[in-house]
Amino acid sequence: MDNYTTDERLKKIFDFILEIDKEKEIFRQTYLADASRKENDSEHAWHMAIMTVLLSEYANEEIDVLKTVTMLLIHDLVEIDAGDTYAYDEEAKKTQADREKAAADRIFSLLPDDLAVKFRSLFDEFEARESKEAKFARTMDNIQPIMLNAASDGKSWAEKGVHLSQILERNRRTSEGSSSLWDFAYNEYIEPNIEKGRIKR
Repeated sequence: MDNYTTDERLKKIFDFILEIDKEKEIFRQTYLADASRKENDSEHAWHMAIMTVLLSEYANEEIDVLKTVTMLLIHDLVEIDAGDTYAYDEEAKKTQADREKAAADRIFSLLPDDLAVKFRSLFDEFEARESKEAKFARTMDNIQPIMLNAASDGKSWAEKGVHLSQILERNRRTSEGSSSLWDFAYNEYIEPNIEKGRIKR
């Protein structure tokens, strides 16, 4: 595994665990279902992990659920350094990849070497969006905020003046992980909010 003593290895792991506690302080633009406040990154990750366990049967291809859950639990850790980039902030998205890569370099390097390689590999796999697990993870990452936006009566969409074209562009590959879940999300969450005017046509 590595040349660390047990105590040294455990210290590195626990140092990492303490460092990622900062994820609880990174707030997103999506409101909780009751619209009382915005969710944080750790709540987002937990929600998607549970969703994956419950919804994996709807993946286009059979997936490794634990691998997918792990991917979802770690992929936003980079926002501890890089901050949350709002889905429709085109200017911030120009530097997002570089900011998040630098953050991944720092944060995952806190782990023992073998775990650092494993976690960084999962992060890169999520970003590449080529494996069946990464595709399904991306589906969860896109549908979870859609669900919450709809539950909060489209509050974030209305506040930001989001257009349907923006949502469709962001979700142009969401069906790659699960076509049935994307169809459900569009019909149940997006269309009603178009009709109510929460989403601009």
